[in-house]
Amino acid sequence: MKKYGVITGDIIDFTSLDNERREELIGDTDDNIKDWVKQPEDAAIFRGDSFQLLFDDLYLAVVRSVQLICWFKKQATNDYPNLSTRISLGIGELAFKGKTVLDSDGEAFHLSGRNFDALEAGELLRITTGKIDLDEQLTVLMLFMNVIMNEWTPSQAEVIYWVLEDQNATQKKLGGKLNISQSNIARRLKLAHWKEMERAMNFIAMQLQKA
Repeated sequence: MKKYGVITGDIIDFTSLDNERREELIGDTDDNIKDWVKQPEDAAIFRGDSFQLLFDDLYLAVVRSVQLICWFKKQATNDYPNLSTRISLGIGELAFKGKTVLDSDGEAFHLSGRNFDALEAGELLRITTGKIDLDEQLTVLMLFMNVIMNEWTPSQAEVIYWVLEDQNATQKKLGGKLNISQSNIARRLKLAHWKEMERAMNFIAMQLQKA
């Protein structure tokens, strides 16, 4: 049976934002996540600061999970230094697909929702498949990945966000987009341990596709 990835998440420190900034962030986030999925109804924001996305490409589900962390981290400011997100990615079958992602159901949704409720302090991302041996491996790997992601600065998160948005872009092209030098792009990626993170993400996606 085909496996799907369901992302469930919410925005950390959302209530500290003023009303105008909250409305702007939710609008921009809604536009963004609907562009990432095959059909607009496969992504939704609910309860004000929570969101859910459905993917039939497991590699893309992993990429978008990390990119969502970057999306919120890169918007942190001196006024809102703790702006971030926490995400649970569930991998499994679908029982049925409703009119929207919020009306759909199945193993992937159950794993995503239950493990979102179980996220611990400092845990930005958890990936769960329901397969005990694989989940134990993922838990250990995610311990290290979460340590790294928690250390990302807004400027590092911004670069990684755009690396993931256009994986064929050169560092020179990214520098032009962000109006910084290529050497600055390389420095931010190195400090963010992006080489190691990218290898970990590719490994996880490969394991998910085998499961």
